Order: sequence, then structure tokens, then C-alpha cells
Amino acid sequence: MKKYRVNVNGTAYEIELEELTGDMPSTSSAPAPAAPASDGDARGERVTAPMPGTIVSVNVKPGDMATRGQVLMILEAMKMENEILSPRDGKILSVDTTKGATVQSGTLLCVIDRRS
Repeated sequence: MKKYRVNVNGTAYEIELEELTGDMPSTSSAPAPAAPASDGDARGERVTAPMPGTIVSVNVKPGDMATRGQVLMILEAMKMENEILSPRDGKILSVDTTKGATVQSGTLLCVIDRRS
């Protein structure tokens, strides 16, 4: 089991996910969603979409400094706008989505430098 912290509308939730191994038969021709967020990667901490939706606003760009709790972007899901908040203080290393993009749960949105 891996623990994750997900922010939904400014409320933090801790969840545990079990990683399944082995090949599972595909029941759909749709592409699989991106891997869930981890504690980070070699570049920094990954910020991923907590649910499927459309990115309606991107408030940061690579090189910007973010503070913990800052709104990085807005994700619209089921006609509700959800704030994607920065999990930490740090420099934005990459923004991996754009305004208007449709994302799936777990899609990488941005990476924040963990050394800051």
C-alpha cells in the first residue's frame, strides 16, 4: 500500500492505494490513465490530477516559485471547479498540461523542485 495526500477544493485527504501486479485483461480500447502520484521522481515532487476533468486555468509556469497551498491550476469536473494546490514550497520545474486539456485521474500536471 502507498499513501497519498489529495487536495479537493482546499480539503486535504489521505488515501491508501494498493498497487496490483500482473497483466489484467483490457475491457476497453481507451488509453490507460497515467501512473498515480508518487512521493516524487528524480526531478522533484509530482502533482497529479485527483480526478478526471478539464483544466480551465493554469496559474504557474516553469521557473515560478510556488508556496505550499498556492493554487497551481483549476480542474473542472462535473461542473465544479477544483483547485489544485501546491503540496510544498518550491520552484516549478515543469508544467505538463495546458488550459483546455482533458485529463484523467493520475495525469501528471506539474513537477515541483523538492530541494527548495
